[in-house]
Amino acid sequence: MSNPDKLYIFDTTLRDGEQSPGASMTKEEKLRIAKALEKMRVDVIEAGFPIASSGDFDAVQTIARTIKDSTVCGLARALEGDIDRAGEALRDANSGRIHTFIATSPIHMEKKLNMTPDQVVEQAVWAVKRARKYTDNVEFSPEDAGRSDLDFLCRVIEQAIAAGATTINVPDTVGYNLPEQFANTIGTLMERIPNSDKAVFSVHCHNDLGLAVANSLAAVSRGARQVECTINGLGERAGNASLEEVVMAVRTRQDHFTCDTDLDTTQIVTCSRLVSGITGFPVQPNKAIVGANAFAHESGIHQDGVLKNRETYEIMRAEDVGWTENRMVMGKHSGRNAFRTRLEELGITFESEEEINDAFRRFKDLADKKHEIFDEDLQALVSDAGFRAENERVKLVSLRVCSETGEVPNAHVVLSVDDREVSGDSSGSGPVDAAFKAIESMIQSGAELQLYSVNAITSGTDAQGEVTVRLRKSGSIVNGQGADTDIVIASAKAYVNAVNKLNQGQRAHPQGVQV
Repeated sequence: MSNPDKLYIFDTTLRDGEQSPGASMTKEEKLRIAKALEKMRVDVIEAGFPIASSGDFDAVQTIARTIKDSTVCGLARALEGDIDRAGEALRDANSGRIHTFIATSPIHMEKKLNMTPDQVVEQAVWAVKRARKYTDNVEFSPEDAGRSDLDFLCRVIEQAIAAGATTINVPDTVGYNLPEQFANTIGTLMERIPNSDKAVFSVHCHNDLGLAVANSLAAVSRGARQVECTINGLGERAGNASLEEVVMAVRTRQDHFTCDTDLDTTQIVTCSRLVSGITGFPVQPNKAIVGANAFAHESGIHQDGVLKNRETYEIMRAEDVGWTENRMVMGKHSGRNAFRTRLEELGITFESEEEINDAFRRFKDLADKKHEIFDEDLQALVSDAGFRAENERVKLVSLRVCSETGEVPNAHVVLSVDDREVSGDSSGSGPVDAAFKAIESMIQSGAELQLYSVNAITSGTDAQGEVTVRLRKSGSIVNGQGADTDIVIASAKAYVNAVNKLNQGQRAHPQGVQV
């Protein structure tokens, strides 16, 4: 059914990753990430859960029509409406897959489904056959397999394969398993199920105990040939197995693993930054592979060793995952061609001349404020354009703040609301608080501020600050982002961006859809 020497990478950043509270993405943002995943040569992109909402359906359909080199997958419960909706969304895909699932653990069958084991098997078989009407590429998952009875797992998986499932995904839905235990589960299933050779065995591990990557790698050692993972380990609760960690562990330890991926690993850092910027979930500095300190050496002993021979303290080359020491130093007299060329080298392309003109204008504005422009600044410029909501009703026109020792800070903000300028004033506990209150005095969104986060894009006092604002209203959670060398202005941009997303009616998260 597959090349035993190849490990297939199934990325679920756009589906499971999006279920992380506050990580909801627009169709345009999902498409940008899907294109980056395709460029990285990810085998399967799970684009969403089409039945969840019309917005999710539209996003899956758009990605299916756009992506050509990766398989595009849609998730569906073992229900007629779910499967038909997924089939419709994937109709125009160059390569499409339907991923259907039903719970198999005793607690899920009894408490959630209110179904007997026989009924679950019957429904699983029916779902796979229904999905086969739309595509030959069908994946089946027994949800909460990590806590399911092994004999029952063998039974339901055998019948799912007989019904036409070509990929069998074994999820540790609640992150309960330990590596040796999970590896034994995978090995036993592949040994005991008579038709196991007719399907690719896959794993989908959650990180509740911090073992998602370890469990995934243990399963690969016992024969699993697909790993479901996300960029930066994004996902609900404690997240999913981190794509970059799984891929680089397998590639670095070829002395242990008998398989490898086809990924272009030099795209990993770019993809990580893109996902972090869009979702507003910053990458911790000591995060493996993609953290800012992943290849940094502070200890004098370490520095001395690396200078003499890199392999004394580095088991991977930073360049192999996309880190670069290249620095672009340009000023306000630099040309558009050099700007475009460097962005293309960073893997950033534009859909239209209007987009590049807008980015180039903002680059010139930044060059007036910063002496040196780094690659991270360029990526932030492009992300800042992507942050802005489609058909945005509210725009930041100007901001003036006064913050003085011993005095209460105040802010004066001018907004354009539906092309009409309005202004507001407010005081606050700090300049950012005052700015937010001034904005609220005009738009009266009624939203609850759930998160305010600031990250420096580069080093130095003239660095741009990237701000994330998370708002909640009527069950919807949205992230707004903004970047600027002035952190108060970046904050106001982020707040306005979040308000525009609320105005667009961003959907609530599809809670309860777990694999």
